[in-house]
Amino acid sequence: MSARILNGNEIRDQIKSEVSAELKQLQESGIRPGLAVILVGNNPASEIYTRNKVKSCESLGIYSERLILPETTKTEELLIRVEELNRREEIDGILVQLPLPSQVDSKRVLLAVDPQKDVDGFHPVNLGNLLSQRPGLVPCTPAGILEILKRSGIPIEGQRAVVIGRSDIVGKPVALLLMHHNATVTICHSRTRDLPAVCREGDILVAALGKAGMVTAQYVKPGATVIDVGISQLTQLADVERFFSGNAKRMEEFEKKGATLIGDVDPASVMPVAGAITPVPGGVGPLTIAMLMVNTVRAARLRRAAYPAPVPS
Repeated sequence: MSARILNGNEIRDQIKSEVSAELKQLQESGIRPGLAVILVGNNPASEIYTRNKVKSCESLGIYSERLILPETTKTEELLIRVEELNRREEIDGILVQLPLPSQVDSKRVLLAVDPQKDVDGFHPVNLGNLLSQRPGLVPCTPAGILEILKRSGIPIEGQRAVVIGRSDIVGKPVALLLMHHNATVTICHSRTRDLPAVCREGDILVAALGKAGMVTAQYVKPGATVIDVGISQLTQLADVERFFSGNAKRMEEFEKKGATLIGDVDPASVMPVAGAITPVPGGVGPLTIAMLMVNTVRAARLRRAAYPAPVPS
């Protein structure tokens, strides 16, 4: 028996359809939400991410612009650009693409973003709203994980959930969201004793540690739902053969492109044990951009009071 695949692309399309309907409602009030994405330097991955975010906006009818600043940009220069966007009424969301160059103080820049326009949900004000269950903007990847679980019919209330990773971007927020939905949550990290044994307690296991293929069958309770947040690129043949031996599609992809993707979960090891699993690619990733669109529309509602905004789930 093999785990059920939770298709993030299908759920993304559902959410985008709902966002499109909301946008029509806003447009009837004469409002077009706007998103500004700031990219500093020429990081190839960041260029792709920001381009995809702008394309998603355009496909839905959200106004969007991408500000590309040179690699040499200093903290004070970036703060000036953020403040300019804070003052622009037609911009509802500001996203600063990470990572920033080493000379830039990332924390200062993220703190400078108006919390009402913080569509990444990283500002302490929004994290505080999440903690206290007040209306606000929720980090996109954790929000997407909750959508995957709910829309896939995975029960949360009363379940044991284990989160591997304690970052402010994924680990802590997703733990809070699961707790708000009445799961009993354990957060694991590098100092957790007997990590596999703790993970095996989870009916829901969220892997957000950033280590390729670390989670194997010994980490997974039989029948558990496994959410794989990680994404790593395998560029060595030995690594591809280790994780995807016998997988003709993956081997063919590696031969063609010189690389293939894997998450924090070893799929060949975990698939026979888990009840459900998100694939990499095509699992959590598509939901992150979808929830950015949701947050941009939510920011427009909250800022402009076009109509009441629901408390984020």
